[in-house]
Amino acid sequence: MSTIRISEGESLPEFELEAFPGPGKVRLSDYRGKWLVLYFYPRDDTPGCTVEACNFRDSIGEIRKLGAEVLGVSTDDPGSHRKFSEKYGLNFKLASDATGSLSSALGVLKEGASRPTAGRSTFLVDPQGTVRRIYPKVSPDSHSGQILSDLRTLTR
Repeated sequence: MSTIRISEGESLPEFELEAFPGPGKVRLSDYRGKWLVLYFYPRDDTPGCTVEACNFRDSIGEIRKLGAEVLGVSTDDPGSHRKFSEKYGLNFKLASDATGSLSSALGVLKEGASRPTAGRSTFLVDPQGTVRRIYPKVSPDSHSGQILSDLRTLTR
């Protein structure tokens, strides 16, 4: 995996990615005024990625009460995201970084056996677009709880 290329306190770069559910694209500017849990994961419908996504799904009510939204990002295509989201009833958007441009810019792109994928990393971004927390390696089982704890602290 690459080294994270952004630091806490820096502005997250603007991005524009295809997302499901759509229609269309999702941009960082869509989240201005809200906290953003921007989490990167390797592949749709794999064991760890499914656990992580379902934990965010199950925590989304509490996350939204704290003024935040969740956006999952992988290098899978929008069709794969649609199937994954529908299969598990995900209640947040999944964005396709098929070219790996955002993953690479943030330093989370890793070379896989068949194709590059996003490494499991998360960026907690404040309502002004500033990165407040970086989680370079996360446990799919406990990550949503960690995010909730940090959001409660940061939004006091």
